[in-house]
Amino acid sequence: MDTSKLTNETVKKAFDAWQSGDSKTFLSLFTADATMTDDGNPRNFQGYVKDACGKEIFLTIDTVTNDGKDIKGNFKAGQWGTFPVFFKFHQNADGKFYKLDIGQAN
Repeated sequence: MDTSKLTNETVKKAFDAWQSGDSKTFLSLFTADATMTDDGNPRNFQGYVKDACGKEIFLTIDTVTNDGKDIKGNFKAGQWGTFPVFFKFHQNADGKFYKLDIGQAN
């Protein structure tokens, strides 16, 4: 997959870790108290990463916006099928992510 659209280096590291199932590296890019939402609903961040990292993956990167922190693309989500999703990374001044918003993209 062409990841040249990923312009934020930390997002690229997170993306590569996610795709390869490296949850340890993925989590290391987030604060210890990171949170997430899934379609706007709060979700257990650590649990989601443990269950989905490397199993639910992007098939394409269609758009990257917000200084490289928002990704939209086609996503294979296990039993739920394949559909467009977004990942929105929220980054603090130290470069760590403190929140991840995911959901179905329009």
